[in-house]
Amino acid sequence: MFVLDSHCDTPTQMVRGLDLGSAECSGHVSLEKLRKGGVDATFFALYTPATISEESAAVRVLEMLGKVQDAVERYRDTIALALTPSDALKNKADGLISIFLGMENGSPLNGSLTLLRAFYRAGVRYITLTHNGDNSLADSAAEGKRWHGLSPFGREVVAEMNRLGMILDMAHVSDETFYDTLALSKAPIVSTHSCCRALASHPRNMTDEMIHAMADKGGVIQINFYPVFLSDRYAAIFKEKGEAARPLPGISAVADHIDHAVKVGGIDHVGIGTDFDGIEVAPEGLEDISKLPGVFDELSRRGYSDDEIEKIAGGNFLRVFNDVISVSESL
Repeated sequence: MFVLDSHCDTPTQMVRGLDLGSAECSGHVSLEKLRKGGVDATFFALYTPATISEESAAVRVLEMLGKVQDAVERYRDTIALALTPSDALKNKADGLISIFLGMENGSPLNGSLTLLRAFYRAGVRYITLTHNGDNSLADSAAEGKRWHGLSPFGREVVAEMNRLGMILDMAHVSDETFYDTLALSKAPIVSTHSCCRALASHPRNMTDEMIHAMADKGGVIQINFYPVFLSDRYAAIFKEKGEAARPLPGISAVADHIDHAVKVGGIDHVGIGTDFDGIEVAPEGLEDISKLPGVFDELSRRGYSDDEIEKIAGGNFLRVFNDVISVSESL
């Protein structure tokens, strides 16, 4: 089984001083925790907030990129950068954990397709078009008022990402942006860290119609572990009490969202994107990435076959990634 987590915010913590190789690492993700969790590959998200300028966002991404590159060089006996699914499979065969790079928020592009190509050459393989604010590419789920979907520049970005073989990530975008991108993209699109709005009404989550439409075009929803996205009841308590809010949703809540997404989109269109190192609190029993096997154990108890679990664990995302590359090769 190949296990892939499509979204961890670990580079943000690395800029703050986190050492992936330290036995005392306090983050959700470390080399030891990745090993213990049986993780074969993870996407490290180069995250920039909506509150800073595009120029500042570009600089911050470069700083995070440098931190990841430094860590890969320092711990080259344990981790390696990957650019394609084939790279990741080879790394696994060599006993290495793959680090993929994603960019969370398109603001660092600074309105430039040249920068988009530069980030691709630096190893970035998906872009989450927005974060919690409308930007020069598109509207976000948190605002959704500037463009009513993709901007003219955002449309250029979608076409160029298709040409390059970069994955379009719909986590954080508005519903209008989602449908604009779905209609425009020649390649499948994904949401790297979202949950199901039918089970928890947060606007960051995806409706059944969105899940179904994305699956119909070959995409995949990667279920997020953030308790606020898993449970409306917990979200209400969290709004009042913050990190002290209890009780936390647990592994069963994550499995419930996986179940629902499978029911709506099909077994070939669901995966896992934990959002570890970017969330204030984690579900009970999933305190860090070392606990990830608990999700697969729960799915097994619910009657999922080994083949179905393998698809959810990483097979589905790798397939979509290969499809995106294939589309780029045909353009």
